[in-house]
Amino acid sequence: MTQADVARAAGTSTAVVSYVLNEGSRPISAATREKVLRAIEEVGYRPNGVARALASGSTRTLGLVVPELANQFFATLAQALEAEASRYGLVLLLGDSAESVTRERELVETFVARQVDGLVYVGVGPHDAVQVATAAGLPVVVLDRAADDERAASVVIDNVAGARTATEHLLGHGRRRVGALLGPADLPTSRARHTGWLDALTAGGVPADDRYLRWAPFTRAGGHRAGLDLLGSGPVPDALFVASEDQALGLLCAAAELGVAVPGDLAVASFDGTEASRFSVPPLTTVAPRFDELARRTIDLLRAGAPAPGAEICASDLVVRASCGCPWPPPAAPVPAPSTDER
Repeated sequence: MTQADVARAAGTSTAVVSYVLNEGSRPISAATREKVLRAIEEVGYRPNGVARALASGSTRTLGLVVPELANQFFATLAQALEAEASRYGLVLLLGDSAESVTRERELVETFVARQVDGLVYVGVGPHDAVQVATAAGLPVVVLDRAADDERAASVVIDNVAGARTATEHLLGHGRRRVGALLGPADLPTSRARHTGWLDALTAGGVPADDRYLRWAPFTRAGGHRAGLDLLGSGPVPDALFVASEDQALGLLCAAAELGVAVPGDLAVASFDGTEASRFSVPPLTTVAPRFDELARRTIDLLRAGAPAPGAEICASDLVVRASCGCPWPPPAAPVPAPSTDER
């Protein structure tokens, strides 16, 4: 069915039908509007939402590029962004770059061609793809990374503070051979978490020992390989700060294979914790980003149309579970005894 079919059923022109569909474009009497709306229902007309959006200069869509959806952190982040976008009637289009800079650029070019209203970018690496978007006049928010394009804004987690908090917690358990399993050394996120680890050791009067330090991909396989290397030979740490949840899950597997008890022999605290951290064995103590806040700030910036350059920093929360040596499940709160007052 077309607008012409609606016009015939309503006894009006197609222009009047268009005015009714595009509310506010022309004044239409209440009686005429009602007649057109009845005709729309009678003929079963469904407006072309894409055409209407393009005519209004907005597609009501946003693009999101992430390095790997199989990573639970990015999957949880995408879910939070989609939920926040939907509050404003926006649709989130998702692109998985599979850790490929080439694929990343292709996805951004596709989003630009589809005339999305804004781009959320979590990249893998030089940010040439961001420049493609900003050059096309597209509002861009770089998420979980600092933007290197002055036309783009960024929303980041306080990586230094989070890593410092997790490491301080391990030191609080009396551990002194505290190592770190970090992400790729060329990523700013990894370097920031390295800084937080070092800051905590320095403040605690504990020397940093590079024999307990490994750099690996932000994946379970990367954590597993690094764990086998770190725990399988030479001096072994008695605690480990792990820079991502996926790496920590791989590390726990390596520790089990080598007979290293967690937390008895090795206390572990990680970063980027999602709900999955609760279901590892043992459950992971982790620095959990505030995903809802990350999503809210990101969508607010894009809805503003022209995000101001600079970084908005979001805090995280240390969620304490069993992998660090804390009691788990937490002791239940005591139940007050029944009153014996016999008044």
